[in-house]
Amino acid sequence: MIFEKLIRQNRHLVIKNAHDASFRVYGSVVTDYDFTEALDYMIRETPIPEKGNIYMASVPKMERMPVKERLEKGFYGEMPVQIGYCNGRNSTLNGLEYHRGSEMNVAVTDFVLLLGRLQDVIDGRYESKDVEAFFVPQGTVLQLYETTLHFSPCKVHADGFRCIVILPKGTNELLDNDKSKYGDKYLFARNKWLLAHPDRTPLMEKGAWPGIIGANIEIKTD
Repeated sequence: MIFEKLIRQNRHLVIKNAHDASFRVYGSVVTDYDFTEALDYMIRETPIPEKGNIYMASVPKMERMPVKERLEKGFYGEMPVQIGYCNGRNSTLNGLEYHRGSEMNVAVTDFVLLLGRLQDVIDGRYESKDVEAFFVPQGTVLQLYETTLHFSPCKVHADGFRCIVILPKGTNELLDNDKSKYGDKYLFARNKWLLAHPDRTPLMEKGAWPGIIGANIEIKTD
């Protein structure tokens, strides 16, 4: 079974299952919404890049599916949302972000999430040893609380991962103004606050706050 294999390959980490009670610190497993149409679309229409990740914040075809209106009314309390995806081959922590409002992740494939608590950011620093790893089985729908630090999924299969990402509308878009205007060192994009690992050069070059101390955790799959 993939979960047991993953544990054997990553003895440097404790990997838990997102369906375990320990996940409740970070979010909840959602079972009230039917994502069948969106899952079929993801498998048929969305590629996994050869290297790195691809993130699409808003995909019009998925946003025309009935599940969007149901989520807006029943889950987000009549707040507008965007439905997109993150597909890729990432296997390292790299950064930790948070939003104002819950994020939903739908596991089109198995993957691992590396999660932390915003409450553990002290004086602009977060220690990577405090990160917890959760295996997310294919088909699982997760709510991540707004105080949950998270970033890209990590692959558990050689051909990468696919993940549907649902957020309050406008999240991750470019800011209208230079972020220095707001005096917030974590602010990185619209409704996106980010702490990066200093080893992650692309984030450093974009002005991310180098707030993660310790190892840039890796999920091994070989």
